Amino acid sequence: MKRLFELLVVSTLFLFAGTLPSYAQGTADKKEFKISGKVVDKETGEPVPYATAMLKEVGSDEGVAGGVADDSGEFFFNVKTAGRYKVELSYVGYDPLIREDIEVGPNTPNVFLGNLTMAESAVSLEEITVQGQRSLIEEKVDRTIYNAENDKTTIGGDASDVLRRVPMLTVDLDGNVSMRGSSNILVLIDNKQSAIVANNIADALKQIPAEEIKSVEVITSPSAKYDAEGTGGVINIVTKKNKLQGASLNINTSAGIRGSNVGLNAALKRGKMGFSLGGFGRAGYNILGGFENEQTLLSPDGPDRRILQSADTRNNMMFGRYNFGWDYEINQFNFMTTSVSFGLRNMKMNQDDLTTETYVEDVLVSELLRNVRTENLSNSVDVSYNYTKSFEKKGKEFSVSGLYSRNDRTNDFINSLYNESFDQVVSRLKNDNDNLNEEFTVQLDYVSPLGSGENQILEYGAKNILRKAVSDFAYYRAEGAEGEFEEIEDISLSNKFNYDQNVTAGYLSYTLGFLENYTVKAGMRYEYTNIEADFLASDLPADIPSYGTFVPNMNFGRKLENGNMVKAAYNRRIQRPSLNYLNPNIEAANPQQITQGNPLLDPEFTDNYELSYSTFIKGTSLNFTTYLRNTTGSIQPVRTIQDDDVIFTTYENIGNERAYGLSVFSNINISGKFSLNGSIDSYFAQLDNGLDDPAFAAQNEGLVLSGRLFGNYSLPNDWQIQAFSFYRGRRVQLQGSSGGFGIYSLSINKQFAEKRGSIGFGAENFFTSEFKIRNELVTPTIMQESVNSMRNMNFKINFSYRIGKLSVDGGRRKKRGVTNEDLKEGDGGAGGAIMGGGAPN
Repeated sequence: MKRLFELLVVSTLFLFAGTLPSYAQGTADKKEFKISGKVVDKETGEPVPYATAMLKEVGSDEGVAGGVADDSGEFFFNVKTAGRYKVELSYVGYDPLIREDIEVGPNTPNVFLGNLTMAESAVSLEEITVQGQRSLIEEKVDRTIYNAENDKTTIGGDASDVLRRVPMLTVDLDGNVSMRGSSNILVLIDNKQSAIVANNIADALKQIPAEEIKSVEVITSPSAKYDAEGTGGVINIVTKKNKLQGASLNINTSAGIRGSNVGLNAALKRGKMGFSLGGFGRAGYNILGGFENEQTLLSPDGPDRRILQSADTRNNMMFGRYNFGWDYEINQFNFMTTSVSFGLRNMKMNQDDLTTETYVEDVLVSELLRNVRTENLSNSVDVSYNYTKSFEKKGKEFSVSGLYSRNDRTNDFINSLYNESFDQVVSRLKNDNDNLNEEFTVQLDYVSPLGSGENQILEYGAKNILRKAVSDFAYYRAEGAEGEFEEIEDISLSNKFNYDQNVTAGYLSYTLGFLENYTVKAGMRYEYTNIEADFLASDLPADIPSYGTFVPNMNFGRKLENGNMVKAAYNRRIQRPSLNYLNPNIEAANPQQITQGNPLLDPEFTDNYELSYSTFIKGTSLNFTTYLRNTTGSIQPVRTIQDDDVIFTTYENIGNERAYGLSVFSNINISGKFSLNGSIDSYFAQLDNGLDDPAFAAQNEGLVLSGRLFGNYSLPNDWQIQAFSFYRGRRVQLQGSSGGFGIYSLSINKQFAEKRGSIGFGAENFFTSEFKIRNELVTPTIMQESVNSMRNMNFKINFSYRIGKLSVDGGRRKKRGVTNEDLKEGDGGAGGAIMGGGAPN
């Protein structure tokens, strides 16, 4: 019955995809005339995406209609009156272009202007004044793009602050990211994934300053070109790159009561060679909070036991990332680039006065006091190289890329236990856990248009990833506050785990544009995974079989009248467990709640079905997306009770997970000075571990809601004010739920020195000195309620200044790179949506 219901849902989605275009056409006005064209660069012949197009009547300066070209440089207007018109084109760094010889009437209802060539301006960027604001949200056939560079509220923050503003994404207070309710996603940085991202997405995001992010791409249905990893989809964080001639130095800094940062970025571009050198550091301090936990352990053979825990928390952190890049254009058809980056992350967390009280039938039988100090330290290095060869045939390209990535991490804690009078330390427990994530990747890609036009594209390639993960862990015990630590001789507490993974993949993808407005992209990818794992100090089993996987995908898109667009997609995804899930080290910083990974985990598989519709109404863009996601072999936490009333958590492939979702987001340009955008994300989750034993069987379901609202207003004299709010509702889990939370911020910014510098003031959660998140856990033997508190009020001053003068570089060579899309953590098709060009007012 459940299978029949899924088939009915999928059939309805794709039936809706087929009927929606017909409905849109049937309601269109048959008397309209159409004027269309394509904007291209005069020197290179490449499209000029997002050029502004304005339609006017000949002899008049009043606009009839206006809009923005899509990512292929294409635009169109629908007009209801026959006559003579002119089109005015403009874009930053280009000389304006006017085309006046346009006439529409009964004999010429559709006028295609062909390629309209724009020449680059010789003036520098500092001499150009751009009126109005670019849209924060862009919709393409295979992805949604958030233009983060237009959002000033994130100054002084990091990538997690930016991702909270992106539709379809949610980010919790610890920086954990989910896409439409799924945390099984892949996060790329400039189309590459480093080892630190594979190890811990939340930590990696804290290393990327918000000021260095150009845009965020949300890819919910990746093509065969992408790795099969990531059941929820792919997030690509695009950083700002130097595409200019000249030299510059950017300085940005922020200081607040909770954190401060400073960054320096230099760029030099001379002729065919470019260099970049940058560094960014961020310190977090005075981060205070607390938690309360009440758990009831149900026992059929005796009285229930109730355990109460509470503690004050204080955290300090330091993040940094430093990089050097070099690129060289050998000649017109050969280009190479290389880069090296270093990162560090130091987090020191304290639980002060961790009190544990145990009650039996409301009688206090035990009271313990501890102090816990945890250090989570890491450093990373990434070295990449890319060579790209293009050909005289437009769009034909071959590239070879290599990536070496290494992340060394230590995650240690010391737990100090006090005596009954709480005035002296009687013993200490220490855990040292050194982790290593190392990757070496080689990737080959080939793209070739078929035939003489651009309607058919063939892509194929191969890739190999050699990955090594190591967890070296040990437990020590010491007497008193000054005693020496001695290692505990227990192979389950002290051991070394080696995990070697080799993934070899090949893919084939075909894109076809037909009947003018239709695009379909289909592909197949095959991946073979070989795994070797062992424990160095024992004969503990770690026999993991190799496996091969076929991953099909299909994306369909159709452009409708007035820039509307409908998209449908299907893809199958695989999610391999990362070291966070595999690590056999026992995490027991809180001895009442311990966690251990499972080295024998298998991957999980997900089938995704998606349908979306985008429309533009008088300066407002709207997108509606509905989807069905079905996951088998889902990796879920399993909680049981051990001796001494300890809740033990590990992970198993025992879950089935379904999600039926709907998301709506809009971008409203009320005027050239005021814009507003927001979104609502919702899904109905069903989780079931499929077990019959009442002691372990678990299932849960419920509706999950989240939303965001962002506003921007440009004031006179280069002042700007921006506000942001975000709320994530209660999330359904297999054994309970995690509580919701909300954040908000307000900032004001002033530009000076011909916009080379800016200074501003920002406030976050300024009406809320403390907010609380309530979580619950429910199993046949455990009932637990916990409350986490955080004092997240923050006030900050932002400052930035640019030294140097850059002019536009004519080159627009596309850069390719390695994209490792895998590991469970917590391309594009032809065509695109028209960003404007509506009917006249």
